[in-house]
Amino acid sequence: MNEKCCTHCEDEQVNLIRKHMPDEETLSDLSEFFKIFGDSTRIKIICVLFEGEMCVSGIVDILEMSQSSISHQLRILKTQRIVKAKKVGKQVFYTLDDHHIQKIFEMGLDHVFERR
Repeated sequence: MNEKCCTHCEDEQVNLIRKHMPDEETLSDLSEFFKIFGDSTRIKIICVLFEGEMCVSGIVDILEMSQSSISHQLRILKTQRIVKAKKVGKQVFYTLDDHHIQKIFEMGLDHVFERR
């Protein structure tokens, strides 16, 4: 006999929770999305882009990092659809892909400040 550890483990409640859980592919995509925020250079780039469109050399100047390092992180951010790129002549300009990125960032920052 399988005894329940608490009232939350009733069969009806368990089935309801399972019903509302996202599917495995969605959870995997979400996990990959949150991994993007696990690198301080990518976080810095996102902060820069809160101010608007910026070319690679501008990001390099602001963050005082190598162009190859910034370009590498921008490729990752672009692949994950965190930023989008627009080519103008020989220069590439980057912006945040959509407003959700800033909201997610701000919520994370609020969480960090609350814990201090």
